Amino acid sequence: MRSKTKLAIAALSALMLVPAQAQTEIQWWHSMGGALGEWVNDLARDFNASQKDYKVTPTFKGSYDESMTAAIAAYRAGNAPHILQVFEVGTATMMASKGAIKPVAEVMKEGGQKFDQNAYVPAVAGYYTAPNGQMLSFPFNSSTPVFHYNKDAFKAAGLDAEKPPTTWPEVALAAAKLKASGHKCPFTTSWISWTQLESFSAWHNVLFASKNNGFDGLDTRLVFNSPLHVRHIENLANMAKSGLFVYKGRGNAADATFVSGECAMATGSSALYGNVTRNGKFGYGIGTLPYYPDVQGAPQNTVIGGASLWVMNGKKAPDYKGVAAFFSYLSQPEVAAKSHQRTGYLPVTKASFELTDKSGFYKKNPGTDVSVTQMIRKTTDKSRGVRLGNFVQVRTIIDEELEGVWAGKKAPKEALDLAVKRGNEQLERFQKANKS
Repeated sequence: MRSKTKLAIAALSALMLVPAQAQTEIQWWHSMGGALGEWVNDLARDFNASQKDYKVTPTFKGSYDESMTAAIAAYRAGNAPHILQVFEVGTATMMASKGAIKPVAEVMKEGGQKFDQNAYVPAVAGYYTAPNGQMLSFPFNSSTPVFHYNKDAFKAAGLDAEKPPTTWPEVALAAAKLKASGHKCPFTTSWISWTQLESFSAWHNVLFASKNNGFDGLDTRLVFNSPLHVRHIENLANMAKSGLFVYKGRGNAADATFVSGECAMATGSSALYGNVTRNGKFGYGIGTLPYYPDVQGAPQNTVIGGASLWVMNGKKAPDYKGVAAFFSYLSQPEVAAKSHQRTGYLPVTKASFELTDKSGFYKKNPGTDVSVTQMIRKTTDKSRGVRLGNFVQVRTIIDEELEGVWAGKKAPKEALDLAVKRGNEQLERFQKANKS
């Protein structure tokens, strides 16, 4: 008996020494903090729990600028992540980095996953698609600018809380009433270039840059110093002088001032929805981006923001199978619909939009469909988006020049003319560096 027991123990020990099937780890670098960071972690956790072959490991790498810079350095060093989240401003740069990226359409095909580009929302997918029709990156967290407002502040100012201003003259009138009621920050905005120049242009069906905003060639040049653009910045400058518009800084710095209740109205990303519903202590409303009613063709459609997921080159075939499986999981109608409803980002696929609509989510949460309806309108060559090289630098230049306007130190036309001149120098550099 003892000898049999020893044999059984030995056999069990041998079995225990046999290594378990190792999971293929997929590194995902992203720039989502706070509530959105929790969303990203939950997506990875749920995917990992749904199967046993792959493990997606999300890592926060700082701002979009920082994560993109870190990934380029990592690629050169041979240790880039499998997946990199890149904001829409970096799209042209990533498209030009042909050796560094692997087109998502290619990844899905090689990974054996069903992939129909027509399943994705056209206005979103089209932005990340090459001229030959191949989708280059996965449209993960796409947003568009909307108008956020504090219903409690509206009521206190004697404004109709169920009727947000839809035109810029109405915004100024509402801001004046909010100020009179004691609000020190009636209106603010985040992402100045994106909301007040890029989307402003598309919403009014005018060009931000030549060559159809960069879609038709690298020899594009900036044209956002037109009379309409100057008029708009002059109006904002006058609002700033009167204390109706308060500039709160670059990027999304203004978002926190709206969520806290300090500012009553704000133009910003539709993805602010998740933060407000979680942390805001007031009645919350969403309206369309304001426009000038005397401009023919307005309102047209707003443009894409947010980011997409790019697959880095140089990995092994099993790794790409894991990436493809993860993207396929993110595209499932239930998963994509849940992400859309949780964050305020646009639905990735048509099916996820239809599922959300049928669930009654939009009726229960008025305003949550604004971002979708703004984006699904038929686009024109002037309104389908802005795709420029060195776009990060261009936006920084715009911030610098317009900060002089908000401070009352520079005239709007002078600031826009200088921003166009300096920005065009960046476009020329990118064109020369990427001549085929």
